[in-house]
Amino acid sequence: MSAKTGIRIPSRLPLLLTHEGVLLPGCTMRLSVDTCRNMQLVKGRLLRGTSLKSTIIGVIPNTRDPEHDTDELPALHRVGTAGIAVQVVGSNWPKPHYTLLITGLCRFRTLQLLKDRPYAVGEVEQLDQLEQHASQALLEGELGEQFYKHAVQLVDMLDMSVPVVAKLRRLLDSLPKETLPDMLTSMIRTSNSEKLQILDAVGLEERFKKLIPLLTRQIEGLKLLQKTRKPRQDEDKTVAIRPIRKIGHFPGGQFSLDTTEEEEEEEDSDDIALLEKKIRSTSMPEPALKVCIKEIKRLKKMPQSMPEYALTRNYLELMVELPWNKSTTDCLDIRAARVLLDNDHYAMEKLKKRVLEYLAVRQLKNNLKGPILCFVGPPGVGKTSVGRSIAKTMGREFHRIALGGVCDQSDIRGHRRTYVGSMPGRIINGLKVVGVANPVFLLDEVDKLGKSLQGDPAAALLEVLDPEQNHGFTDHYLNVAFDLSQVLFIATANTTATIPPALLDRMEVLQVPGYTQEEKIEIAHRHLIPKQLEQHGLTPQQIQIPQEAINDIISRYTREAGVRSLERKFGAICRAVAVKVAEGNKLTKTDPPPGPDSAGRREKILESLSSTADLALPPEMPIVMDRHALKDILGPPIFEMQVSERLSQPGVAIGLAWTPMGGEIMFVEASRMEGEGQLTLTGQLGDVMKESAHLAISWLRSNAKTYHLTNASGNFDLLDNTDIHLHFPAGAVTKDGPSAGVTIVTCLASLFSGRLVRSDLAMTGEITLRGLVLPVGGIKDKALAAHRAGLKRIIIPKRNEKDLEEIPATVRADLDFVMAGCLDEVLNAAFDGGFPATSRHDLLNSKL
Repeated sequence: MSAKTGIRIPSRLPLLLTHEGVLLPGCTMRLSVDTCRNMQLVKGRLLRGTSLKSTIIGVIPNTRDPEHDTDELPALHRVGTAGIAVQVVGSNWPKPHYTLLITGLCRFRTLQLLKDRPYAVGEVEQLDQLEQHASQALLEGELGEQFYKHAVQLVDMLDMSVPVVAKLRRLLDSLPKETLPDMLTSMIRTSNSEKLQILDAVGLEERFKKLIPLLTRQIEGLKLLQKTRKPRQDEDKTVAIRPIRKIGHFPGGQFSLDTTEEEEEEEDSDDIALLEKKIRSTSMPEPALKVCIKEIKRLKKMPQSMPEYALTRNYLELMVELPWNKSTTDCLDIRAARVLLDNDHYAMEKLKKRVLEYLAVRQLKNNLKGPILCFVGPPGVGKTSVGRSIAKTMGREFHRIALGGVCDQSDIRGHRRTYVGSMPGRIINGLKVVGVANPVFLLDEVDKLGKSLQGDPAAALLEVLDPEQNHGFTDHYLNVAFDLSQVLFIATANTTATIPPALLDRMEVLQVPGYTQEEKIEIAHRHLIPKQLEQHGLTPQQIQIPQEAINDIISRYTREAGVRSLERKFGAICRAVAVKVAEGNKLTKTDPPPGPDSAGRREKILESLSSTADLALPPEMPIVMDRHALKDILGPPIFEMQVSERLSQPGVAIGLAWTPMGGEIMFVEASRMEGEGQLTLTGQLGDVMKESAHLAISWLRSNAKTYHLTNASGNFDLLDNTDIHLHFPAGAVTKDGPSAGVTIVTCLASLFSGRLVRSDLAMTGEITLRGLVLPVGGIKDKALAAHRAGLKRIIIPKRNEKDLEEIPATVRADLDFVMAGCLDEVLNAAFDGGFPATSRHDLLNSKL
């Protein structure tokens, strides 16, 4: 758009000041606009303009250092370039700015600055108004021929097989020669000051004189480069354009061509071709292959500067890395698998049996779908570690996904690629990490999933954990189906109460109960003690922990379903022994300095070491742990109080509760005082447990005459002028559930009868208003808790008799189980001699 073509620029132009480069007529340049004055120009002129002339602006180089920019308008360069904005793109990251794509039209000179707020506007004079005969004579003269000769020589030295070079050669023949100086100046490696000299050269002759030395420098540089490349003539010619970018670092100065966007695409063409080859060689399903071929075609046509280019390339690289048909071979030796599982984990017979069943069926049917298992049990019983052992037994890769606290469904299904920072979900990412299609995935803490505005991850898991649907699992990022049917999913949870029913229905639940004392002793000998000795650098010749000490640690220092606290206690013992060993080594290896009192100092050291604990000194190996050593290292026993001490008064009974940490014993205390017949409940109780307390007092009031229960005044109305207070100790712990009903009835019966409940007895069961005892859950965990507490008798509902088979035989042999179908049977078993007293002698003893 110059005077020669009949299109003239306006006499008043908005002025854009830039320090990113020099725009020349006939060239296209991408500019970043982030200053206040320039952004006002874009908003007020380019974004609101409707005509062609409204998109024409004046671009003036800003020679001032951009780091010292201020609000004041700097001195304007005398010559600028009028350009048309062909593209405007806005962004807010990392700060608000616009990116302009501007094509230069012609030179102009600023005559007068009309205003500088909100953006600069100047009165300009168009400079490119050469007479046709004058420019034609100059081009045909000696200077014009010399310039054209250098331009052709420069282009001919490049590789014509490269499309960019071939296009440039055609432009030399087709474009008007008076436009070539500006175009070549923008392409060769020149400094901004040299480009400013070309811009200031208004006359064509002056432009030729300034540009010919620059072309000569470029040609000499290419000649020198060709000499250095002669030993490498056998290399692919398609890379001939690449050294042009490196010439700029040549010691003789800058003399290389600037790489345009098209050249950058050509440089990346080899990588795209390699990526396409990988895609076609990957044995992915037909639908996924079609999507990848479509995306690779889009990638070839896409400039690298577009943000979508990197997103598309990352997507294709992920598709190549996914294990579409790559899998490991399962180890189907049942005997070897049984030995390996027994060596890694003691007990856990149900889990081992289920894994062996899966391996046996795999021997008979190769395309068996992977089961969806859910291990439910208290912490520290080995749910996560047994999942790792299963993968080791089957010879599969193992990957753990922690789901605790996850509250975004995109963590499971991935983000759609339209979002910034999108990525695949944890399932697809896990497959990429392990590199096979049949790993063992451990979904840890599936009961602790959250829910938020970003969706429900538990609902997203429905498709993943459904054997009938997961063969076509679609991640939002991939947007194509991926087969998860060969993946062995293992979920772990502490309780099923917080798992949505639809998700729980898709999993095969395997209960993992707590360990008995005998099992903990065996686990300590096989796994915990050797592991701690190795971690602390000790040997069995330096420390011995006899069975009596292990029993004391389990019963007096830890009462848990798992073995985590037990392992920490062993770690504390090993650290204390390590100190002794280190002090003993230093004492035996380092002689005391010579002197008259060296022997006395050694005696004091030995005395101080022996006084710190009742342990043998390290030279007297091994160090044997006894009860005194345990007290010195671990402190006084934590669980020292006897249960019988708590039951020394009427109005106290022991119940059994289930928690996600395992079974626990629970004391219930009752007292009565004069009042207005109110029932007070304390201990942070839930609504269900409060209702059980009201049921218990109502049943006892209705049966007071039958069981000879009276208040303090001898009246059968138990609440007549009497207040009752029920308390459940450990008030900081929330308690709820119906299983404390029989315990509350027994506690109140003891209070009103004045008789003591058996001190070796615990009970559990739900009650009705008619005195029936209904079944409850968690019988196995509750029985183990009673066994850990040293109790000998347990009352359970008669309909829970079937659950006794799950209790280990050693525990069943130590406990006396009483099956109760009604409260009359509960009371008869809870008191010595039955309830009410079966003889006058028992009745007198109870009154006393």
